[in-house]
Amino acid sequence: MSDRGPEMEIVHLLRALTVELGAHSARFAQRNGMHPTDVRALIALMDAARAGDALTAGHLGAALGLNSAGTTALVDRLERAGHVRRVRDERDRRKVTVEVDERAVALGWSHFGPLITRAVELLSGYDARERAAIEGFLSGMREAAGDDVGEPHHKQPG
Repeated sequence: MSDRGPEMEIVHLLRALTVELGAHSARFAQRNGMHPTDVRALIALMDAARAGDALTAGHLGAALGLNSAGTTALVDRLERAGHVRRVRDERDRRKVTVEVDERAVALGWSHFGPLITRAVELLSGYDARERAAIEGFLSGMREAAGDDVGEPHHKQPG
């Protein structure tokens, strides 16, 4: 595949952006005594809440690719730090969901807010058709990354 052309320039910019966003998130984690998975967990929980969904620890672990023990350790760590709380479902007391504490949201906003504000400012400079194209591209890339497109399938040594 050629490393030239306008499409590849955009691919290279996307790769550079991914690296910068990862570094930005890692700085937040380091400054706040968190593991990068803690940050991913908080994002998953906030995204679920924004969509009107409540996540159990099991669903959170599945979303992050963690086993049961790893998920329990993660939720315990976040709860001890005051970032999340376990909440019993009022209709089914056996069901426990994990919710992000408002203090964690405020902490995240203090770090990520300026970047989010800048993204909104940049997007406001595009018309509705251009924003739809950007959204379509990013959605397609997110789906492709989630599907592990092009990942080689290696046999495990026996």
